[in-house]
Amino acid sequence: GCTRDWDGLTCWPRATFGEVVKVPCPRFFEEITNIHGSFLQRNCTQEAYWSEPFPPYTIACGFDEGSSKGPEDQKSYYSAFWRVYTAGYAASVTSLITALIVFAAFRKFHCTRNYIHMHLFVSFILRAIAVFTKDAVLFADETMDHCLMSTVACKAAVAFFQFSILANFFWLLIEGIYLQTLLLLTFVSDKQYVWWFIFTGWG
Repeated sequence: GCTRDWDGLTCWPRATFGEVVKVPCPRFFEEITNIHGSFLQRNCTQEAYWSEPFPPYTIACGFDEGSSKGPEDQKSYYSAFWRVYTAGYAASVTSLITALIVFAAFRKFHCTRNYIHMHLFVSFILRAIAVFTKDAVLFADETMDHCLMSTVACKAAVAFFQFSILANFFWLLIEGIYLQTLLLLTFVSDKQYVWWFIFTGWG
């Protein structure tokens, strides 16, 4: 008979020669089209090939590929998405800079733990700046794909972006290592490890 088949939208089970298999429309179509209880059928032919689904997806499930989002709709979606994450990163940078000023201004907060926190904050700020830089370089000219052209500006922006992400994760790692050293080395001064932490976090 016919083996299991995935047609890109539905998984069809095994069938014997001449058998007609009936399956419901994918659930995600129901969310989009509000058409419930529709079924698709396929026939397992004597040549062990599956026939085309009938009725077609456009009729059975009410989904028309021609009605899917066009370039203008996609552009509008990506533009809205860009505005949301830009606002999020901007709010994050503002909060982190405020926290840095507070930690730096009050001597009471000057300790190894808070120095590590401050470096972590700087790495988050750097990550947000890298996102802004990458967007400015890659999407400054909508008629040009800088990455396909492999420009120096694109390479530099993406390298800076990757470095900032890596530094961000490394400072999260340093936070964990510092807590571990506090547990293991209770009677050893943690100040001697600060430069190792800085070297590891940024290096």
